[in-house]
Amino acid sequence: MQDGRPDRIEGRHVNMPIELGSTMVFDTLSEFEAARDARYKSGTHYYGRYGNAATHKLEQMLAKLEGADAITLTSSGVAAITTTLMALTRPGSHLLVADNVYGNTRAFCDGLLTQQGVQVEYFDPMIGSAIGHLIREDTAAIMFESPGSGTFEMPDIRAIATAGKSANVPTILDNTWGTPVFSQPIALGVDIVVYSGSKYISGHSDCMLGVTASNATYAKVIRKAVMQIGDKTGGQEILLALRGLRTLKLRMEHIDAAGREMALWFADQPQVKTVLHPALPSCPGQENWARDFTGAAGLFGVVFHTSSERSVRAFVDALHHFGIGVSWGGYESLVLPVTPVRTATNWSETGQLVRFNIGLENVESLKSDLANALPLLDQ
Repeated sequence: MQDGRPDRIEGRHVNMPIELGSTMVFDTLSEFEAARDARYKSGTHYYGRYGNAATHKLEQMLAKLEGADAITLTSSGVAAITTTLMALTRPGSHLLVADNVYGNTRAFCDGLLTQQGVQVEYFDPMIGSAIGHLIREDTAAIMFESPGSGTFEMPDIRAIATAGKSANVPTILDNTWGTPVFSQPIALGVDIVVYSGSKYISGHSDCMLGVTASNATYAKVIRKAVMQIGDKTGGQEILLALRGLRTLKLRMEHIDAAGREMALWFADQPQVKTVLHPALPSCPGQENWARDFTGAAGLFGVVFHTSSERSVRAFVDALHHFGIGVSWGGYESLVLPVTPVRTATNWSETGQLVRFNIGLENVESLKSDLANALPLLDQ
């Protein structure tokens, strides 16, 4: 049998069926009690919210890809982040958060976590091993991203993970960009990896899914928190993610090549000041990417010389092959102006930052589209 396939496939569909159900029944009270007592363990059939056969297949596959002891699935990437943070923090505890995290992560930390009495402290994402000086006796966790959201600094994952382990403080890394194809943070020392399966894992812009991968130390506490909160991944999303995994490596290889080609093309354009692509020397932390990653995603930033909102809006609106929208990781190439939010560090670039996602379209078509629109930035 292949991972994530039905047990018997001869003359049958090659994919798992969508399994709908809430109540699961047992023949004896002893069987019910055994399932109840093991309900926080992946693979247990107890009640629909705790997962079914397809759910457990996906968890097993992702655990292999991540090198993780356990996987917990959620209804979105944001849910993976927030439930993990809720599981590890308490009123009065201290949480270290990289200053370039995803906007929704910052909003949750500044909102609900702060309201619950958690002390949130933002740090320079390029701090490396010096983060050890910020860890306190009441520090509950360290949250960071690879690379940073919008500005694409690549942190020293190993150094931050080592500092966390030395102080017995868990590290949480958002690895949505790298995927397990290009990076396995747990092997680098990270305790918990979170990411949005809505992006590259599913790969078709039709699925909402979050993933938390962890070592054995934190597996049960995270899974228990998700189940107690009542979050659940839908049956259709599970099947879409299983489908996406079949082509993940092929898609990422194409996206890696296309993304680097487009980043280098941007670097040659007169309207461009800086390209923030982790595989290029112009991106902070490029040496960390070269050491810890085997490839790059298609999402990167471009800083244009202009700071004129009018010309940037005209440029974006003139593009035909780039949709305007949040999220990424599907077939579609996307464009979105970005305004970085910083509280512990300074964003010093004076030009306009625009985020590009390179999809699966013909690269020459994308270049032609951009070439026609770039002169609008000169006006």
